[in-house]
Amino acid sequence: MSKNASSAPIERENNLVTSIVLFLVMIVLFLGAIYSLSFLSLDNPWPMAVCLGLFALAFWIPQTILGRSDSAGES
Repeated sequence: MSKNASSAPIERENNLVTSIVLFLVMIVLFLGAIYSLSFLSLDNPWPMAVCLGLFALAFWIPQTILGRSDSAGES
């Protein structure tokens, strides 16, 4: 067995309030992306561009900026 086999806590773990605030911000981005589709028409491509941008941010921010994309190797 290696010395990394012990169950150590995750180093950069957020507390509950921070996690809830981050979750709410990401949900607002995601719901904003869905809401922008209500303005979509064949004449105006900008609502789809806003939707794609907000949708990408809602998934990219937690995975890269918040640093949880590399947590698969922790154990």
